Amino acid sequence: MSRRVLVTGGSRGIGAAIARGFAAQGDRVAVHCGSNVDAAQETVGALAGEGHLVVQAELADPAAVARMVDEAVAGLGGLDVLVNNAGIFRAHPPLETSYADWQQAWTQTLGVNLLGPANTVFCALPHLVAAGGGAVVNVSSRGAFRGEPNNPAYGASKAGLNAFGQTMALVLAPHGISVGTVAPGFVQTEMAREVLDGPGGDAVRAQSPFGRVATPEEVAAAVLWLASPGALFSSGTIIDVNGASYLRS
Repeated sequence: MSRRVLVTGGSRGIGAAIARGFAAQGDRVAVHCGSNVDAAQETVGALAGEGHLVVQAELADPAAVARMVDEAVAGLGGLDVLVNNAGIFRAHPPLETSYADWQQAWTQTLGVNLLGPANTVFCALPHLVAAGGGAVVNVSSRGAFRGEPNNPAYGASKAGLNAFGQTMALVLAPHGISVGTVAPGFVQTEMAREVLDGPGGDAVRAQSPFGRVATPEEVAAAVLWLASPGALFSSGTIIDVNGASYLRS
């Protein structure tokens, strides 16, 4: 049976791979973008099947989030799965950043990476309940556990997303809605290209005993499993997709 799926940050990288994975299963996907509408339309145009659409919103804007969810639900005819994938990563090393830039980095990062997903889940809940159950999958980061010295707001936002997801797993289980989280390490995407193609790229790849970083498709595979009916009783789980580059107890 075709499901109705909303993927935030779905225009490229991990999000596009997630959208492709759902579409390949026969699901219909609403691909969210912030400003890059052309890339989102290109991603939607390449998806298998029919009935996909693009929705746009600045995730730090609560009103825009509400409109975006409404547009996705209207276009899909309901909602069965929500994937909170969108995120930003902005360097702001504590000992080298001005107080004004520090404030801006925290406000922007928490707005998109934590408050955005929280508001998206809130707006999606009535539709997931009306569908008789479903799944929420949040895309977090290895940085939530190992720390992000040059990007502390990013690490904090992803740690908060982990806690939020596990809390919502408790809240939503009685409604047949699972909530899972995927925590990737470095992934071969446009956002990581500057690091991976730079002088420190080999050191990053060497963090994993596989000698490489993840592909977007490997992260998407974990997301698709968490969104599957077979993963319902794994609600609250956080899956590490980091090639054993960071092992937590």
